[in-house]
Amino acid sequence: MATRHLYLARHGAANAFGELTDIGHQQAGLLGERLAGVPVDAVWHSPLPRAEASAHELARHLPNVPVAEAAELIDHVPYVPSTAETPPSWAGFFDGYDDAEAASGQKLAEALVARFAKVPETTAQGARRDTHEVLVTHAYPIAWLVRHALDAPPARWLGLNSANTALTVIEYRDGLPPTIVMVNDMSHLPTGLRWTGFPESIRP
Repeated sequence: MATRHLYLARHGAANAFGELTDIGHQQAGLLGERLAGVPVDAVWHSPLPRAEASAHELARHLPNVPVAEAAELIDHVPYVPSTAETPPSWAGFFDGYDDAEAASGQKLAEALVARFAKVPETTAQGARRDTHEVLVTHAYPIAWLVRHALDAPPARWLGLNSANTALTVIEYRDGLPPTIVMVNDMSHLPTGLRWTGFPESIRP
């Protein structure tokens, strides 16, 4: 049974201008070292500079693996919840989102799922093989793919955060629900490089 393996990673730490910092480059390089033992077929990245730079940094450890942009990986709000679905702490976050913006974000989320959250394509010879793809994106698209894999309510993407270059792995097979192998795993990062991208607080 052919399996599609998606390795989802948030970009490395970035500055206020959306550019990868020195720490972000270190994080992405360490993720590349971790993935060096995986038979990666492709590295896809969001159009935003911090994701593109992270993808190319980690790909230095994956010789001859193609790196390409995927518009569906752009940073976006995948679903604007109704008032009843919105936890009180999130209520202010959605102020100012109009119907057009909400529809645009939902359309992007649907395109993300349609392109990546599925089993491998059939080859020209009519066969299927396992595929391994790295997606360098942002916290919200990762949260949406995890929510989709769990078949959770649309608003449940809220509260699923990812640290910079943390690894989330989802597998897709015919006739089976998606398998979430790991979420927000930072074991490739030393203590000082973990938890960036989260609010400041005590970390385990």
